[in-house]
Amino acid sequence: MIKRGLILSALIAIIAILGGCLPQQAPPEGGQTGFDWSIIIFLVLIFAVFYFLMIRPQRRRQKQHETMVQELQKGDKIITAGGIYGEIESIDESTIVMKVESGATVRVAKGSVLGKR
Repeated sequence: MIKRGLILSALIAIIAILGGCLPQQAPPEGGQTGFDWSIIIFLVLIFAVFYFLMIRPQRRRQKQHETMVQELQKGDKIITAGGIYGEIESIDESTIVMKVESGATVRVAKGSVLGKR
């Protein structure tokens, strides 16, 4: 995550520097100037950088988590977001009953399962 942040910062700095390095042309004798496309290009580039470095990887991780939760079966050993390790006893539509090491059963939401062990 830190690596992506550094890349994003570097790209923004490069785009900002390049955008300010172009010499300004003097307006023609009539006094009217054209539309400055560099602002639009800058905003499009910023959005593209954010999309490819932040939004797209997050969606990929979310999709992987959803498929992992759908593939859970009775007997799988899991860990929850709260750090509780256990084995699946039963699976409901939105919850999982898991057995912890002491023998107690705990009902947790399917979304709170981080992964299999």
